[in-house]
Parts: sequence; C-alpha cells; structure tokens
Amino acid sequence: MARPAGPASSVRHRLRAGGVRLRHLPVLAATALVVSLAAPAAATVSPEAAGATTTETSPAPSSTGHQQAVLAAKPYMGWSSWSLEATSYPGYGGVNWLTEAHVKQQADVVASKLKSHGYEYINVDAGWANGFDAYARPTANTTTFPHGMKSLGDYLHHKGLKFGLYLAVGLDPVAYGEGKTPIHNAPGCTTSDIVYPDLRKTNGWNSAYKMDFANPCAQKYIDSLADQLAGWGVDFLKVDGVGPGSWQGDADHDNTPDVKAWHTALQQTGRPIQLTLSWSLSHTKADTWKTNSNGWRIDTDVECYCNTLVTWDNSLKVRWNDVVQWIDDAGPGHWNNLDSLNVGVGAMDGLTEAERQSYATLWAIESAPLYSGDDLTKLDAYGLKLLTNDEVIAVDQAGHPARPVSQTTNRQTWYARNPDGSYTVALFNLGSEAADVTADFADLGITGTAAVRDLWQHKNLGRVSGHLTENLPPHGSRLFTFTPTRQGANPGTPLGVHGTTATSTSVSLAWDKVNTGASPVTRYTVYADGRPVTTSTGTTATVSGLSAAGAHTFTVVARDAKGRTSAPSKAVEVTTPASGGPTVYEAEAPGNTLTGNATVAGCDSCSGGQKIGNLGGGEVAITHVTAPKGGTYLLKLDYVDGDSSRTIDLTVGGTTLQIPVSGTNDNNWGAPQSLTVPVPLKAGDNTLRFGNATDYAPDIDKITV
Repeated sequence: MARPAGPASSVRHRLRAGGVRLRHLPVLAATALVVSLAAPAAATVSPEAAGATTTETSPAPSSTGHQQAVLAAKPYMGWSSWSLEATSYPGYGGVNWLTEAHVKQQADVVASKLKSHGYEYINVDAGWANGFDAYARPTANTTTFPHGMKSLGDYLHHKGLKFGLYLAVGLDPVAYGEGKTPIHNAPGCTTSDIVYPDLRKTNGWNSAYKMDFANPCAQKYIDSLADQLAGWGVDFLKVDGVGPGSWQGDADHDNTPDVKAWHTALQQTGRPIQLTLSWSLSHTKADTWKTNSNGWRIDTDVECYCNTLVTWDNSLKVRWNDVVQWIDDAGPGHWNNLDSLNVGVGAMDGLTEAERQSYATLWAIESAPLYSGDDLTKLDAYGLKLLTNDEVIAVDQAGHPARPVSQTTNRQTWYARNPDGSYTVALFNLGSEAADVTADFADLGITGTAAVRDLWQHKNLGRVSGHLTENLPPHGSRLFTFTPTRQGANPGTPLGVHGTTATSTSVSLAWDKVNTGASPVTRYTVYADGRPVTTSTGTTATVSGLSAAGAHTFTVVARDAKGRTSAPSKAVEVTTPASGGPTVYEAEAPGNTLTGNATVAGCDSCSGGQKIGNLGGGEVAITHVTAPKGGTYLLKLDYVDGDSSRTIDLTVGGTTLQIPVSGTNDNNWGAPQSLTVPVPLKAGDNTLRFGNATDYAPDIDKITV
C-alpha cells in the first residue's frame, strides 16, 4: 500500500500495509528501563550493584590496541531474547517472558546443540532491569532475575558461553531523579551535571534525556555503567535507540558522542566487551560506527510483532536492499548486523521452508552475526539443520560479504570472490512465483569451467561452464561455492564495472577491487572501444576525449607489480549525451504527468525546492527526455529516502527496471541523495515513468541524462 512521502508518514516497517507500528511495541517500558518505575531508594548498595569484580572473565588484553585487534574478529553467533518478547505467539510476548529461568533454558540448548558449531553469546535484551541504584545505575528485576546479573553471567561462563546485556542510549528520567543522584567514582558529579539543563530528550523513542559530554561527569557516568557491566562478567553490550538513525536525525538525536563515550568506557574496563549499536543506524555516520563499535543494525527490527516471530513481507524481504550500501563497511572488528536469525522453529517463524533457507543464506553471505531469536527448546529438524550447517557457517565466518550482480529484477545473483580464487555464489528468487535464476560466468569473471558445490545439500555438482541456472520456488535460494578450473598466478578479472557519470565527451567508471592473484594489483588499465585509454591505481577512472552522442564500449584489465594481467572485464556500453549534455529534467516540471497518489511536495534541499512524493501507489511520467540516438545512457537519479531503503520502478520503452535506493534511516525527507543507473533510450523523445504499485517508494527530485 502507498504511503505519503512527508516526514510524518515516513514510517516503514510500522506495518507494511500502511499502519503505524512503534519499533518494539512494549519497548517504552523495556528500553528506557521502565519509565513507570518509582525512584529507587538510595539506601543499601549490594556488591553486585556496586560493580564488584568477578573472576569468571576472559583474560584481559595486554593493551587497548590488542583488544581492538582481537575483539569481533569474526561475526558473533548466539541467541537473543527479543524475538520471543516481541511476538504474540501463544505463551510468549512482553517483557514478562524474559526471566532468568527462560534465559537459562535457552543457554542450555545453545551449550548442548549449537556451541560446537560456534554459537556462544546469550544476549539478554530489553526488560531485564526495573530500577536504579543509588548511583543511577540499572538494577535487575529481582522478581524475574532473582539471583541477579552476575549470577547469570557466572552460569553462562560455566557453560563456556558469553553474556550479553542491553541498555538504551541516553539517561533514563527515573535515573535522573531530581538531578541530585551522585555518579559512582566521580566526586562532585551528580545526574544534573550529565544532561542539558533543559532536559531535552533523545533516542529513538524520545524516552531519555540527552547527555552533555562537554561535561566530564557524563563520561564518568558511562564509565560507571561499563564498570558495572564488567563486574557482572558481561561480554557484549547492545546500546539501542541510537541516532542519527532509529527514525531520528536532528541535533538532539545525534548520539555519536554517546557511542564514543561507550567505546572509551568499555576500553577502560580492561574486559573485552563487544559493543553493538541499534536499531537502525544511519549510513551518514558509518565512519563513527566503525571506529567506535563492533557492529550496527542496518535496519529496524526483523520481528513482525504479530502471532509469529517474523513474516517475509513485513520486514524480512527488504534486507536484500537495506544491506547493499553497508557492504563495504563490514570487516574484522565491525560487522553489519541484520538482526535475529529466526529460522529454527517452523511453527513459530512465520515462514515457508524456502523462505527460512533464503533468510539464513543472506545472513551467511553478508557475514552478519548469526544469533537465533527462536525458542531453542522447540527446534525442529529442518531448523536445526539450517542453524548447524557448518559449510554455510564457514561462509559467514570467513568475513567476505557478498554483493549483487544486479537488482533490477527479483531474480538475483549475489557473489563474493574469496582470496583463494573461489567464489561464494547465492541465487535468490525474491518474487512470488517460481522462476529460473542464472549465475552468468561473465558476471563473475570466470573463464572456462568451475567446480560447483551445493553448500546446503553438501553435494558436489561437477564442473559447469558458461552459467548455472536453477529453478527456484517463490522466495527460494541456493548457495554454492564455485572453484574455477583455471587459477593461475594472474590477477582476477575486475568485476562490477559500471558507469558513474557521463558528459558529451567523457565517461567515468568504477569497479570492485581485485583481491586475487599471486601478488597485489598495482594498477588497472581501462580500454575504450578496444584501445587502452587510461590507467588507475584505484578503482575509478575517467575516460576523456570521447565523441558526443557516441556509443562506446569499456573494459578494465588488472595488472600486478610483475606485469601479470587479468582477463578483461565484462564489457560495459555507454552512449554519451549530445554536445552540451547531460540534461536535467525536474520531476515537478510542467508537462510531466502525475497519476495515483503522486503529488508535488516541498523539499528544503531539492532542486527548485520541490520534489514528487507519494510514489508508492502513484507515478510521475517525466516527458520529453531526448536522446540523440538509440543506446544505453547513464541516468543520474536524485531522490529522497529517509527510510533504510525503498524501491522505485522505472518504465521506459516497455521495459521496467526495479531500482532499489539507499536511505538515510533518519526520517529526513528534505535531503536528496543520488545514484546512477544505465537506461535504454530510443532516438528522439522518451517518456520515463517512476513509481511503485505495490510498496513504498522514494521521492523523486530530478533526473539527469
């Protein structure tokens, strides 16, 4: 269903059918550590509340640098409580489900059935606390966790597992009290010193006071929380509601100072504690997240907040689009977190078996943390098979995130070229009907034959040449390793070559870095129409001196320090615009046609101060787009998407291209972004139609062709 384009309505995943769902329905009580709490008494402080140290810890690293080098070297694996708190499946749901007994039940299954496959983290999400001690630090709910958090940590460590806890960003108003609560180990500091005098609100729910880190007392408070966690033996911390992101993007919701403070605080404990940020981080601050955390959620919750744990349409399917802008940010020490992997209990998961496998396949090829949110005491045979397939787990743990060849249709091939010259290849049918999906060797840079292994079925399929085609059920997938027969010392073929901009006399190109061969690649040679025209030491180049309105073909060859060269890349065709081009076409220009819900809307930073919105269920036809000759042109699309990602369908000359666009996750609907896509145009006048009949769409500012 369509939804309006403006900020007030830009709430994806709040029900894909157009309703509004708050992320974490019961979370205002849980995340803010319960806003309805009475102020805690300031009398006795237990040893646990005071952050007493524990002997059940991993050895402390010898230095901060060593800790960073080792911590989160691979994506973590384990179990998290939130999915079972979020569902209305009979017998579950609400923070009341979260008890010490239930956590131990899940931990026992991880220890007995999953630990040998790499699962080790037991992460207790929102709802474990219901008060604050005399120093404004959270205390466990003694009804649901009668033995306290240190005792739970000891239990998990005894089983060879690791202990994760949850906090929300900002200072809970109950912890603030009257502003007179002292900060532990910070003489002279009180809660009034660590927030702004006007008590401005922050986090994704506006449920906490924004902290003022210009005052050293604020860092001291975060230090005290980190020391408390370390004293309980915590190995993992999820900080939730972080912005920019989590549907917030203004200055009051800029929590980058909080994240930096948490990074510093966890480092000073001397205990290796992973820090993951949630729930839906903005890519605009990716460098800050990478420097100061071990991972970040790329989107809102995977849970459907319904009578199952998830559904395909409510939140799961968009992960294939959401992750793309983050692919290059993942690596040792910091990973893209796609949220819980709920594939273990068919009766509860809300998915077909094909969907469960595709879900697990995407998580694995993206090197996402693998943590189940299922009730592990009810694992079915198929779910256990999915969770314990060591060949698939090895793909995840290898840490080489895959990328799509193309997303212009629902039949997609994703690949990662591994350092040993092999390829991880996943085929996905994201459509609602069975379909053939093909991995074309030309897209992968494979010449000759390749040995193919099916990782889910543990079967060698023999040698294949040219392509591999599989008929997949709706929302189905296959996962393979391709090992080319010809693997010499030469560099691998450059992949992903594409045009980024074009003028009447130049074309700019980009491609993926080559990571295979006997020695590193030192430069790339770009060929235009069969002739070498320029070289580059990086993965971009601009070819100048081209003819206007000319059809040109480009390839790229990699070369290493010993002069060894790769095979040429797959050819890319680009037709340059006419002399004086390219030409800008405003989406709201007179003469364009709006249908359905589409409307003209204001946009602060858009060209001309306007854009076309409501394109979910609507369409804008940009008319009189002129091409000097028939060919493939580079179209720069300026769009607005304050969501995590949306899809616009472009129809031109009877062909419809599906174009996923990356969003900002900060609910900002006044700041355009851009991307470039190749489009086929006929000579003369063309009409380009933008819309999405079945889902939410980005807003369109202008196009440049």
